[in-house]
Formats: sequence, structure tokens, C-alpha cells
Amino acid sequence: MENVNLEALFIKLQEWAVTFGIQLLSAIVILIIGIQVAKFARKIAEKALKKTQVDVTIVNFLGNVVYVIVIALVTIVVLGQIGVKTASLIAILGSAGIAVGLALQGSLSNIASGIMLVIFRPFRVGDYIEGGGTAGIVKEIQIFNTILTSPDNRRIFVPNSKFFESSITNYSAEDSRRIDLVFGIGYDDDIKQAKQLLLDILAEDSRILSDPAPTVGLLELADSSVNFAVRPWVKQADFWDVYFSLQETVKQRFDEAGINIPFPQRDIHIHQS
Repeated sequence: MENVNLEALFIKLQEWAVTFGIQLLSAIVILIIGIQVAKFARKIAEKALKKTQVDVTIVNFLGNVVYVIVIALVTIVVLGQIGVKTASLIAILGSAGIAVGLALQGSLSNIASGIMLVIFRPFRVGDYIEGGGTAGIVKEIQIFNTILTSPDNRRIFVPNSKFFESSITNYSAEDSRRIDLVFGIGYDDDIKQAKQLLLDILAEDSRILSDPAPTVGLLELADSSVNFAVRPWVKQADFWDVYFSLQETVKQRFDEAGINIPFPQRDIHIHQS
């Protein structure tokens, strides 16, 4: 009698293993196909949005939204394939919605922040920004994170909510940008000569814009130098090139004109008793 029961149990286990194996295999196939469908759907959505000349920031964000939605649907189908009652699962998740919301409030905040970034667009893909405790070029705004690339080519993932916890500085929002530099001369040097030389240097550089006009003014009478504020306007793309080359040119031209650039000095007097 016991042998008969064991044989029946063994047969049932075999049948269950075969059935579950087929279901599991089907679920894996569905999952693999579903991931590919999600990627394809994202590409189709992005392609369709680009034809409508929508900003690339919105294109990437909505493409990611489509991908996540398709993956969520595929997950439900996969669970149903292996025998999980999805209707009951959805009901359980619905009743536990408050608890899940509290547990995932950070993620939900990032999603909401991502939507706000896309709607109000304080920055776009390709802009150089400072915010969320870091700085870099915006590569992509995703559902949870914004991806930046730092000047030394590091990839930085910033939670979207971080941008709403601090101020955002967008250095690429305007076509032009002002360079703020200070050059000091000695008290024995000719102020008019130095100022005219600075103006000539700015006028000779074709990258410096004439509108708005550059400013050269006496900034302060410091402890050991007379300081000039030099503030030219340039295009965004020329900012750092002009920033570096202008300082080099001023040093060379001051040396040629015999104008001193003071530096901190300390006189030491030794008294012998």
C-alpha cells in the first residue's frame, strides 16, 4: 500500500516538474522576448518623437518611460505564466500601496522630479550645469537619475530630486558669457598706460565680443598693487580658451612694456645685540 502511494506521489511530482519546467521555460522565453520588445518600443517612440522636432531631453525621458511600462507589463505576463495569480497580486499590491509608497518615497520623489525637469526644463541635454552637489555636461535625464559627464570625463548619476533640493546654475543657457579677471600693477607704474594696454589686448582678440563691450576699470587700490577688473564677453564655446590665453597675453605684454605685476613679498630684518 505504501509502495503504491509512493509511486503515485512520484508520478505526480514528475508530472508537476514537467509542467512547471515547461511553464518556467516559457516564462524565460517571454521575458527575453519582452526585453527586446521593450527596447524596440523605446526606439520606435524616440524615433516618432524626433520626427515631431521635440527637444532631445523630452525624447530620451519619454523613451525611458515607454521602456519601463513595457517591462512592467512583461513582468506581469511572466508571473502569470509560472502560475502566480496576477489578479491577486495586483490586489495585494493595491492594499499595500501606502506601505509601498512610504518605503519607496525616495524613488517616487525622483520620478516626480524627473517629470518636473522635463516639463520646466531648467537644463537640456548638452548643457553644462552645476547642481545637486556636482557639475558636468547633461547626457541624459532618466526616470530616476540625471546622467552628467564631468570635465575630466567621469560619468555622474545624480538623483533627480537632488536638483530640487539645491539651486541649479546653467552655464549654457545663454549664447554669451562674461570672463571676470583681475590684473594688478605696481604703484610706480603708469595707470593710463596699463589700462590702454589692456584695452588694446582685448580689441586685438577676435573672439572677444564687441557687444556687450568689454570693461576695463580700476577695481581697487590694494596693499601692494593697483588692481584692474577686466571683463570681456565671449561666446560660450570660447570661454575657457580666451580665459587661459588672455592671462598669458597680458603677462607677456606687461613684461614687454616694463609694467610690473606685484607679488607678495616679506622683508626680514635681523637685529644683532
